Amino acid sequence: MATTKGNATGKPIIRHRADEEEDLEESLRNFRSAAYTEWPNEAGFDGLTEERGPIKLSVLGNIPAWACGSLYRTGPGVYKVEDTPIGTFYTTHWFDGLAHTHRFDIVPSEDGLVEVFYSSRRQADQMLDHIKKNGDRTYYSFGQRRDPCLGLFAKITSTWNAARTRMEDRWIENISVAVLPDFPGLDVAAGNIAERIAASTAPKPTARPAGPTEGGHQTRLPKNVWLSTDNSMMKQIDPRTLEPIGFATQRVLHPDLKGPMSCAHAQRDPLTGDVYNFNLELGRETTYRIFHINAATGLTSIIATIRRPDVKPAYIHSFYLSPSFVILCVPSSHIAMMGLRIMWERNVHDSIEPFDASKKCKWLVVDRLHGKGVVAEFETPAGFFFHTINAFEERDDDDMKDGTISLFCDIIEYSNLEVMSSLYYDVLLMKDGAEKKFWGNKQRTRDAMTHMARHHFRVHAPNAYRDSNAQNTPQLTSVLESASPVKLFDIPAPHSGELPTINPRFATKRHRYVYSLAYRGRSTVMDGIVKTDTLTREVLFWDNPHGHTPGEAIFVPRPEGTREDDGVLLSVVLDGHRQTSYLLCLDAITMQEAGRAEVGFAVAFGFHGVHVTS
Repeated sequence: MATTKGNATGKPIIRHRADEEEDLEESLRNFRSAAYTEWPNEAGFDGLTEERGPIKLSVLGNIPAWACGSLYRTGPGVYKVEDTPIGTFYTTHWFDGLAHTHRFDIVPSEDGLVEVFYSSRRQADQMLDHIKKNGDRTYYSFGQRRDPCLGLFAKITSTWNAARTRMEDRWIENISVAVLPDFPGLDVAAGNIAERIAASTAPKPTARPAGPTEGGHQTRLPKNVWLSTDNSMMKQIDPRTLEPIGFATQRVLHPDLKGPMSCAHAQRDPLTGDVYNFNLELGRETTYRIFHINAATGLTSIIATIRRPDVKPAYIHSFYLSPSFVILCVPSSHIAMMGLRIMWERNVHDSIEPFDASKKCKWLVVDRLHGKGVVAEFETPAGFFFHTINAFEERDDDDMKDGTISLFCDIIEYSNLEVMSSLYYDVLLMKDGAEKKFWGNKQRTRDAMTHMARHHFRVHAPNAYRDSNAQNTPQLTSVLESASPVKLFDIPAPHSGELPTINPRFATKRHRYVYSLAYRGRSTVMDGIVKTDTLTREVLFWDNPHGHTPGEAIFVPRPEGTREDDGVLLSVVLDGHRQTSYLLCLDAITMQEAGRAEVGFAVAFGFHGVHVTS
């Protein structure tokens, strides 16, 4: 029987639409049989060190010179802290591992090839110091379990202390999800961490001088680099040394952006560089504020304020941008007590209401060009997602006849909320039987599998469709009731995976190929890279050796390329058997290895990154 399991020959594994159900069942069998126990990945979570470097890596094969630039990666690093008042302190959820940022510089060499340099920096030293001193984490988290021995009075006290601390004073917070280079509008907060450290009792870290040719190599650096997470706080890092140097909340951008929650994945207009995001204010009246930052001026404007009892506060990790719209999908991850449950639980995960299939996903389409606010609304079945993929607009004959725009939104979705629980460290690291309790449950395992879907919405537009800009964007005139949405496809795991990426040149345009990390049941984390053709539903798997765990695959397009998939994928891979990592360069057309840069030690499993072209 054919399978998604390869032989590490380097040749991609080709599977087709007809194989989808068979390959899903194989993945489920792997989880039920505990095949993941033979896949080592501990080195990506434990025993991690920072390497301020930069250090030169050994390059094997051929990494093309047109891929030169800086690959920034961020995510969790250290998850346990020894020698605290309570002994060893353990972070319990992967999303709360202490922030660690990495940089791979790919630079041209004199022989016409490339050299690769690596450096990394921890981003939460003050948080680590606090844990060492007190044996607990301050403020809020995504899923940190509270000490079951903690009494009611202690819980009330800790909740009160966290709640009374202003967002602006939480600069030691853990911020570790996405990397945002050249972020506009935050100049007033740039470099302010030094004065905050000086005003506190925390020791000031030793800053390293940053020369333009440090380490004997030179790359073009972004003007600034900020890190984000799923709240309204952001942390600035030095583009070269990765040292944390600045801190801001979204109120720096606009005084009305005062809510505590937001989205790690801000969206950027590919033509103008303008940035879009939302701010979520909790309380008696939940308020979503969709805002726009002008890249040229740095000024922020609020383009929609949504305050209605039927639009619930929810944990939302990403949203969409199309040529005409900001599209916010509010999934079924509603936060209890109008969001106030977070103040008691002190984490997002335990504050989310139990999954209820009657609580459908609500889609809000916001005009981003003409100040019309919410111009359409839709509902789809209850579910959850971490990552959107892309949104684009077209017009077919029905649109021309009915005066509508076809809006297409691609997403990696789940049937319920179970996937969040699969990302606790005790499941990932197979401690105390937690992995068997989770993956041994057949229905729970199926619910935690990804589905890549494309939703088709028709949004009303004027009868006369005219060229208003280079992308033929229609002019909106009024809010009208829209037709029911249609799901055009639903591609199950492992033919779809998590941390999806596309060729960035196709952002807000119709795309064909999606690259993601597949769950095949061989590891407790994603265990492969899959290229999904959304037109034919054919997939190509990178034939990775056993125990080689990839990270998010960042697409770098060939400068003169004409095909959508003409480029390379950059992924940080852990060889779990050797406990060392390497930067993998895959041909994005063939999914075969072009080259790699060997690090020589383990690099932490991260979340997201960005390639800045030199």
